[in-house]
Amino acid sequence: MSEVLMDIQNLAKHFVVDTNFLGKPVAVLKAVDGVSFSINKGEAFGLVGESGCGKTTLGKILVNLYRQTSGKLFFEGKDLIALNAEQRRAYSKDIQMIFQDPYASLNPKMTIGDIIAEPIFINRLLPKNQVEERVIYLLNCVGLARHQRNRYPHEFSGGQRQRVGIARALAVEPKLIVCDEPVSALDVSIQAQVLNLLSDLQDEFKLTYLFIAHGLNVVKHISDRVGVMYLGKLVEIAPKKELYANPQHPYTQALLSAIPTINPEKKKERIILQGDVPSPINPPAGCRFCSRCFKEMDSCKGNEPALKEVSPDHFVACHLFD
Repeated sequence: MSEVLMDIQNLAKHFVVDTNFLGKPVAVLKAVDGVSFSINKGEAFGLVGESGCGKTTLGKILVNLYRQTSGKLFFEGKDLIALNAEQRRAYSKDIQMIFQDPYASLNPKMTIGDIIAEPIFINRLLPKNQVEERVIYLLNCVGLARHQRNRYPHEFSGGQRQRVGIARALAVEPKLIVCDEPVSALDVSIQAQVLNLLSDLQDEFKLTYLFIAHGLNVVKHISDRVGVMYLGKLVEIAPKKELYANPQHPYTQALLSAIPTINPEKKKERIILQGDVPSPINPPAGCRFCSRCFKEMDSCKGNEPALKEVSPDHFVACHLFD
C-alpha cells in the first residue's frame, strides 16, 4: 500500500471581490471549493483543467502562498492548518514550487548562482564555504554549465530559465514539488526536454510531484495518477492508464477527445462543449458542469454530485453513477 505524503481534505479558497457599504461580502469568487484528494510518496499526481478552474490557486495553498478559507491539509500526517505561522514556515522547505513563467519568477537583478544559493542561505542548510559547490552541482543536475552561474536571467532562453527554476526548487531538498504548468510557456520543441528532465530528477532525488497542466496530453508523460478539475471542483481521479483508456466523466471525455493525433486509426470523434464556463462567483446549483454537459439529466440541476469510487481507485463526481 502506498504511503500518503499529502492529504487534502475539503480544501476551499474564496476571494471577496465586492463588499457593501458595511464592508460585508456581496460577491465571492470560489476559486477552490471543497477539494479532497491525496498525493502518495514518490508519485507524480497530475492536475488538469481549463484556465480559471482553480488549479494554480490550489497549488499556491499547498506552498503557503495563499491561506485557505476552509478545509484541512496534512503533510506526513501533520496538520499544517493547525500550525502557527512560524511552525508552518518550518515545513516550507519541504514543499517547493516551479512557476509557470520562468522569467517572471526569477529576480532579474541577481545572477543565476545567487538565485539558486538564496534558499540555501535562508534555510541555513550548508556552511557558507560549501554553498557554491552545491550550486554548481544543481546546475549540472538540470543541464547547465558551472560558468553560467555568473550570468543573469535575461541572458538565458525560456527553457534554460525554467531549468534554473527547477534547480532553485531542488536547492532545499524538498519532498514535494508543485509544478505549476512548468512547460506551458515554452516552445513545443523544448517541452519534451523539460518533462524528461523532471522525470529523471524525480527518480534521482526521490521526489513527489503535483503536476499542474492545461491538457491531458502533457500530464500523460509524467503522471502516475490524474485528477480532472472543473470550476473549483474535482470531477474525476484515476490512475493514468485507466483514465486515458476509460474516462467516465463527460468533461474528461471531452478533454480527451480534443487531444490531436496523427494516427487516423486512433482518431476519435471530437466532443464540442457548448457555452462558456460559468462564473466562479455565481456557479450553477447542483453539478457545475451541467450547463455544458452533453449527458445532462434533470437530477444534475438540483443536487451536487459527490466524488464516488466507481471502480478500484477510479473516482467520479457525476449523477450518471448514482
